[in-house]
Amino acid sequence: MTAPIIRSKAALQQMTRGWRRAGEVIGVVPTMGALHQGHLSLVRAAKAGADRVIVTIFVNPKQFNDPKDLENYPRTEEEDARKLIPLEVDAIYCPDPDQIYPDGFVTTVSVGGVADELEGAFRPGHFDGVATVVTKLFTQTMADRAWFGEKDYQQLQVVTRLSADLDLGTEVVGCPTIREEDGLALSSRNLLLSDRARIKAPALNAAMERAAARIGAGEPVAQVLAEASAEVERAGFNAVEYMELRDSETLKPVEVLNRPARLLTAAQLAGVRLIDNIAVG
Repeated sequence: MTAPIIRSKAALQQMTRGWRRAGEVIGVVPTMGALHQGHLSLVRAAKAGADRVIVTIFVNPKQFNDPKDLENYPRTEEEDARKLIPLEVDAIYCPDPDQIYPDGFVTTVSVGGVADELEGAFRPGHFDGVATVVTKLFTQTMADRAWFGEKDYQQLQVVTRLSADLDLGTEVVGCPTIREEDGLALSSRNLLLSDRARIKAPALNAAMERAAARIGAGEPVAQVLAEASAEVERAGFNAVEYMELRDSETLKPVEVLNRPARLLTAAQLAGVRLIDNIAVG
């Protein structure tokens, strides 16, 4: 059964108010479309953890600091809807732009701390855009719970902090990264990789896994990260923007592995920006 595609917040909230009156738990999986198995794993988790599930599809212009990146972002709404049929979600919310950012919209939600470095430094304004649209989607869907992938680990921490700080009433649930057999983290941006670049792409995760093992064995963090970055560039990546070991919750730098940490990386490959992260320790 195809879930209804809803484009206005009024129609959405007419539906969700009924669910809430019935005492049902509402779950939401926010996406920008171009759905892959990573997204679908979030939907399956939401189906197991909520009575009603909404998948949102909205390419949010406010989280792109590069107009060309926004223009090139894949948009596959019809195919996305077909992929969701077997999962029997209750609604697909594809809001018209004016349902999120109506005329005169001037408010921005900003998260400090966990949003300030890494992606925050390389993509100015990105997390303000994420925080703003997520706030809108949480309130419009009236969701009790929301599912996000650990693949965008910093985003997961930002959204968790956002919901807690603003008392939005939505529990944020993180789910493991889904990978291809060769280790490449699933991402909508993978569709932009040429055949040649796709062959090189798994080198990023492979270098990260080796670095994590070395750090776990007690080797100096700074040395291991520098050598791993050089390894990625030798594998054909244009540049490693960052490869950092950070505290799993605060995302503060970790120089000695004495607490749960994450290795987070962003790298450029043939014009496509790939990010990844893995647990260390």
